[in-house]
Amino acid sequence: MKNFKIYIMGMLLVFGSLTSCDEGFDELNTNKVDPTTLTPSFLMNNAIINTSFQDGFGTLVHLSYTFPIVQQIVTPFGSSLSGGNYNQNNVDNTARIWTTYYRTVVRDIVDVVQKTKDVEASVNTYHSARIWKAYVFQMLTDTYGDIPYFEAGKGFSENIITPKYDAQEVVYKDILKELDEATAALDASKAADPTDILYGGNVVKWKRFGYSLMLRAAMRLTKVDPTLAQTYVAKAVAGGVMQSNADNAATRHTALYVNWLADHLGAREKANYYLAAPFINYLRENSDPRLKAIAVRYVGAKSGSEQVNDRATTDPAKQVGMPMGYDNVTIAQTFAELGVASLWDFSQVNINTVLNRTAAPTYHVTHSQTQLLLAEAAVRGWITGDPATYFTNGITAHMEQFAEYGPNAAIPSADIQAYVQAHPLDVSTPEKALEGINTQYWVSSFLNGSELFANFRRSGYPALTPNPYPGKEITEEDFIRRLNYPDSEIVVNQANINEALTRQGPNKLDTRVWWDKKL
Repeated sequence: MKNFKIYIMGMLLVFGSLTSCDEGFDELNTNKVDPTTLTPSFLMNNAIINTSFQDGFGTLVHLSYTFPIVQQIVTPFGSSLSGGNYNQNNVDNTARIWTTYYRTVVRDIVDVVQKTKDVEASVNTYHSARIWKAYVFQMLTDTYGDIPYFEAGKGFSENIITPKYDAQEVVYKDILKELDEATAALDASKAADPTDILYGGNVVKWKRFGYSLMLRAAMRLTKVDPTLAQTYVAKAVAGGVMQSNADNAATRHTALYVNWLADHLGAREKANYYLAAPFINYLRENSDPRLKAIAVRYVGAKSGSEQVNDRATTDPAKQVGMPMGYDNVTIAQTFAELGVASLWDFSQVNINTVLNRTAAPTYHVTHSQTQLLLAEAAVRGWITGDPATYFTNGITAHMEQFAEYGPNAAIPSADIQAYVQAHPLDVSTPEKALEGINTQYWVSSFLNGSELFANFRRSGYPALTPNPYPGKEITEEDFIRRLNYPDSEIVVNQANINEALTRQGPNKLDTRVWWDKKL
């Protein structure tokens, strides 16, 4: 009996101590350092920054695909760098924009839209986020075609982990609607977010960006729905597009948030990528003053280690572009004819000017691009104004934009005027005018991979010769028309991706997206 009493007393003491330990338990076990939620302004900035592939390797989608497809930058090397240079499917690199955007950018920007939708004090953040969301999804659908759109980015908020795919036509019509509503709703009389890294909360600039993006999206439909395209072009012009380079939508880089494309080409890929012959030849043959700022050649280099400053020249007359259609072995047969010592002797993008890792901005939508799209809209009779004037303004704006890369890239006003006077728009026929405008758009969009790839497919210009590499995987088309869905997506979302493929066509590089109608 005595032992039993002792046992009971012990148990009471234990329970008592447990009860006392319970006091303050929740407070003690609450992490006061790591956040459980993030403010919309932080998420918004994170989405904008990551759009430029702050994961680093995401830039390989451009280096391996969009740049070589439009024949501006190319590598002769295969393996992990293969893609558009060989017209082949590289499952790692075709997936990079998909995985980067859905896992980070889409997740963050959808969260911003949801968190600010009904918050009166965040009305401008809400509408700015809708504009950036439209920009991000336009790049995704331009690249892949049908994509998860309405259900995308809702894995946490609504537990949608296998989102359905929406037809590109539906996606585009909603993007245009969103841009129309959101841009019009921005209100300069209401509070804006001064920490916004794109425009510092400047609502007027956000409006001009929104309407310029609407113009871009509308012009994407010229082949498939010109009536709808014209309607939204008119809305964009009436709303007010970009007026100068001060309105450019660009990510400004620092030592904290470096230009990752520049980082790649200035470090691990420094000896692997070269300016393509079609691009170099076009600039040189037209005495384009941009060539001096864009290109550098390490004359006589016979290895990557010999690409040193003592060999560097930016003289336009000495630049030699790498021809398309060769690998790192077969390229040797071109050396004698082109006057180079090795593959390392071809011209490269200048990492001290247009690809300075901390000073070179990443441009998303520019005044120059906008003026050239207006030139095309005027040629089509969709807006008033002189196409030749828009054309000249677009070229001038891009050349003046080079000053933002630093003093060594700035183009003198006299050189700009000499160029535009020597290269007026040929309006002898609408087709000649469209070719001139979109060829200049090709130059104006240099380093803007997604837009280069999209506008080339839409317009058919510049008139490039198909890449003759013998091992190509495309059989129905002369050029790659889209990038393949990732293998990982096929594994985890098979039913929805199969439904999209039934509607769109095979998961192949030469399957055309909806707006890329074959005429």
